[in-house]
Amino acid sequence: MRDARENLQWLGAEALGISPDTPEDLDAFDRKYELAFPLLSDPDHAVAEAWGTWREKTAYGKTSWGIVRSSFLVDEEGRIERIWYRVKPEETVPKAMEALEG
Repeated sequence: MRDARENLQWLGAEALGISPDTPEDLDAFDRKYELAFPLLSDPDHAVAEAWGTWREKTAYGKTSWGIVRSSFLVDEEGRIERIWYRVKPEETVPKAMEALEG
């Protein structure tokens, strides 16, 4: 998202991230990766639950609850236009660009 930010803005879109991490952890993450877009803290995962990204997951035979990496395209009025659950990092920008251009 960081590297495609200008292209997304040209198409009228802004990127932002939401995570259950603390604001301090998100600041450190932003500094490390120079994201230059807002990262919002959702420590009680209220947004994640409302948007269907807080789910039961299984990895290496262990079941736990956590974030399922997802992307949302939200219009100017706050309506969700597109959702991509379980999206791979390398698919995020191409899927968003395709939806915005289409």
